[in-house]
Amino acid sequence: MAFSRTCGARNFARPEHYAGVSYEDPTDVQSQERSRKDRATRDELKAKTEEGDIKWLMSGEKGRRIVWRLLERAGVFRLSFSTNSMQMAFNDGAKNEGLRMLALIHATCPEKYVLMLEESNAK
Repeated sequence: MAFSRTCGARNFARPEHYAGVSYEDPTDVQSQERSRKDRATRDELKAKTEEGDIKWLMSGEKGRRIVWRLLERAGVFRLSFSTNSMQMAFNDGAKNEGLRMLALIHATCPEKYVLMLEESNAK
């Protein structure tokens, strides 16, 4: 404790200073259940917000153009192979994010995906 007072450093002996680490009492089952329900509620709200955002983005022609460009740039419609392993890993990472967006579109508004395809082919 003297170190933290003399050097002005935070007191790292206290658990709340360690980010991302849970310090719940393992015998307090009610508190753990409340925490689990809180996390589930936050996750559900986050998922609904993301779905709403995608629906909003896909509702207009400009939004669908933006999504189409993102999917093309992510490499969703092409192979990610490269003789350079680092480039291929990078390509796969970008493709993974594009595929995540594509799956979200198919789950929330598949009819808008078809419309986006028709619009992109009309160019």
